[in-house]
Amino acid sequence: MLLAAALMITMATLVRFVSEGMHPFQVAFCRNVIGLCMFIPFLLRVGTAPLKTQRIGQMALRGVFNAIAMLTYFLSLGLLPLSEVSALTFTVPLFVALMAVIFLKERIGPRRIAGLVIGFSGAIIILRPGIEIIDIGALYALISALTWAVTIIIIKHMSQTESSVTITIYGLFFLAIFTFPPAIFVWEWPNAEQYFWLFVLSAVGTVGQLLFVQSLKLADATLVIPFDFTKLIWASVFGFYIFAEIPTIWTISGGVVIFVSSSYLTYREGKNTKPLDVV
Repeated sequence: MLLAAALMITMATLVRFVSEGMHPFQVAFCRNVIGLCMFIPFLLRVGTAPLKTQRIGQMALRGVFNAIAMLTYFLSLGLLPLSEVSALTFTVPLFVALMAVIFLKERIGPRRIAGLVIGFSGAIIILRPGIEIIDIGALYALISALTWAVTIIIIKHMSQTESSVTITIYGLFFLAIFTFPPAIFVWEWPNAEQYFWLFVLSAVGTVGQLLFVQSLKLADATLVIPFDFTKLIWASVFGFYIFAEIPTIWTISGGVVIFVSSSYLTYREGKNTKPLDVV
C-alpha cells in the first residue's frame, strides 16, 4: 500500500502535467488503453487463465463506478493543488462507513456517528463553505471519493475469489470502454512527447493499481488503508517542487482531521465480522 500510494501520486502528477496540453477525458482513456495493452505480453506467456471469472457482472459494475471516479479525479487535478485533491479523497473511508449504514443496514452507534461528523468536518475545514466559494474542482474530488468508495467495496468483495491480475485486467478493460465516449468528443491526436508521458503514467498507474488490489487481497483494509494517507506527503512534496504549490494551513489541518477520523472508522469496521464491512 505504501508503494501503491507513492505510485498513484506520481501518476496524478503526470496527469496534471499532461493535462496542460490534453483534455483530462482523453488522458483517462489513453491511460486505460495503454495500461490494458501492457498485459498483452503477459497473457501471451501464461494464456487466458487470468481472464476466467464468474463475476463479469461485478467487473462491469466496478468499471462504471471506477470510470466516474477516474474522470472526476482527473478533472480535479487540473483545477486544484495536488495536496488539496489528496486531502479531499481521504474522505473515501468516511463514505464507505456511511454507505454501510444506508445500504447494508448496519447499526450506527455513537462512535461511528462521532467519527463521521469529525471526518466530514475535516472536509468542511478544507472547503470553508460560506467563507470561500466552493471550487468546482473540490466537488469533482468529492464525487471521485464517493464513487471510489463504492469501487473499493466491489474490489474487496471480488478479491475473495479473483486474483489481483484478473481484477486489474477487467478493470482496465471496462474503464477503456466507459471512458471512450467522453474522450471521443474532445479528441486530439497526441504528439510524440505526449505519447511518451502517457505511456509512463499508464505504466506507473497500472503497477500502482496492481499493488493496491494486492494489498487488499493479502491483508484486511484495517491494516493497509491507513498507509494510503501517505499520499498527502507525496502530494505536498511533488506539488511544491514541480508546480510551486504550497499547501494551505486549511488543507493540512483538514487533511489531518480526515486522516484521524478515517483511520478510526477503518479500525472500527475491521472489528465487524461481515466481509463487506472490512473496507
